[in-house]
Amino acid sequence: MAGSGPAGLATALFLAQQGVDCSLLGGRRERVRPPRILGLHPRAMELLRSLGMEREIRDLPSARALAANSGILAMESLAGHELGALDAKYVVDAATDLGSLSPTSWCLCEESELEEALRDRAERLGVRMRPDAELVSFERDGWGDDGILATVRDRGSGDEHRVRACCLVDAGGTGGAVRDELGIGFEGRTMGHFVTIRFTADLTGELRGRRFIMAYVDNPGVRGSLMPLDNRADWLLHVRHDPEQESAESFTRERCTALVRAATGVDDLQPRIDSVSAWAGEARVADRFREGQVFLVGDAAHVMPPSGGFDAGTGIIDAHNLAWKLVAVLDGWAHPDLLDSYDEERRPVCAATVEQAVLRAKDRARLLAAYPDPADPDLVQDPLVWLSARYRSMAVMPWDEGVLPGYGLWAAENDGRPGSRAPHLRLRHGGAEISVHDLFGRSMVLLTGPDNRPWREAVRSVSAELGTPVQVYGIGTDVEDLDDRWPELYGVTAQGAVLVRPDGVVAWRCADAPIFTRTVLRAMTKRLLRLDRPPAEKETR
Repeated sequence: MAGSGPAGLATALFLAQQGVDCSLLGGRRERVRPPRILGLHPRAMELLRSLGMEREIRDLPSARALAANSGILAMESLAGHELGALDAKYVVDAATDLGSLSPTSWCLCEESELEEALRDRAERLGVRMRPDAELVSFERDGWGDDGILATVRDRGSGDEHRVRACCLVDAGGTGGAVRDELGIGFEGRTMGHFVTIRFTADLTGELRGRRFIMAYVDNPGVRGSLMPLDNRADWLLHVRHDPEQESAESFTRERCTALVRAATGVDDLQPRIDSVSAWAGEARVADRFREGQVFLVGDAAHVMPPSGGFDAGTGIIDAHNLAWKLVAVLDGWAHPDLLDSYDEERRPVCAATVEQAVLRAKDRARLLAAYPDPADPDLVQDPLVWLSARYRSMAVMPWDEGVLPGYGLWAAENDGRPGSRAPHLRLRHGGAEISVHDLFGRSMVLLTGPDNRPWREAVRSVSAELGTPVQVYGIGTDVEDLDDRWPELYGVTAQGAVLVRPDGVVAWRCADAPIFTRTVLRAMTKRLLRLDRPPAEKETR
């Protein structure tokens, strides 16, 4: 694994959670990004919840400080007049109750704190952390335990050694070198260049009790955006910067102080300038996410503007989608061709998500102009982007079931169709309230009604024959449906069943009990996991 940002760390965690031996190259030294607040949307938080980390992340200092923040404002300055607030149909505020859609909710936190928490958990799970190591080169020799021969260099000593692995996952830790080596294009555009100023100044009075996520400021002295990190004294100020007209070095402490004073509206403010970082806002997607046994996730696969807060969550979903498929292949219950579905599923969704981030970035200009024009009709509501993407690949059957209402890859209704995230159900299991998503992660799951003896017998037989782990949950027997939403929410009868993948995506559903239950389940399982292909040699983990 190359890259220790959220996507790389998440990939290592999802693999290590199921006993896969992995190493992660790179660490704090490689970071060149400015400090930033991440928006972890509900789907990302569901996946981190599956690692048992939701409470830990919400207890991060920045997450606790920003837990009640919501909304995007426009103002002359922090101490000056407000010009408006972001109010558009596609926006769902971070404080909105999404309890009917997800067991969790939005979380804001500082990226460095999140990475530290993920890094600590990875170390506890046995991931070999190599913060001083960098990937120098790699050779490929087909899928297998020795499929990758990588040369790794220690940054401190300069010593090099060779490592063999079944695959290489690049999460942006090579700066695009892996993509370039494989001839993978990274098409897109640069949205603008920016400088982020992190500063310390107690602005409690100027805040006047407001708890916003971001405030756009516009006055003769500055045009940019303010972000609170602790709702008191720790702040980020983002301003545009044209590298062809001026260098990043021209943002001296004196100039940054003047910009901070203009943004805050406090002429005699004496801020402490903690850091100044230049960066480019880009929108790019790799031409393909897989080349043989090399996979791209996170920043290596896509970059996008921060508008909408999709970036970190998109990379975490990449990691989860890839990890369960690698585990299935390494454990021998799926054919290696299943890994083709990683690119088939994630690349179209990621490209559409990048475009949604671009549309949101463009739409922010309407806020400062008091909305003289309507929003772009292609903007999709936030919860649909977070929770309602629908995959089209041979790892869902049938992927073209029915006509899907909605916007492109997003379903207007999360109704249990194959390829979509399994709809949230509040359940009682073992005396505790859980979500249906708490049942997913380590195996295939078959959800059925209470009278499920034929399905249980079919699962027992098919699992024994194919070696595929499948857990059966009878809703009404094994677990209680607290809101009585099954089976209507999943589009089946009381005798039907829904097969859910380890990533919580519906793989297949059968509206009613078929006559030949075992035959149907066996055929679907073989097709979904590519077990109808010529046999592949089981790999060593």
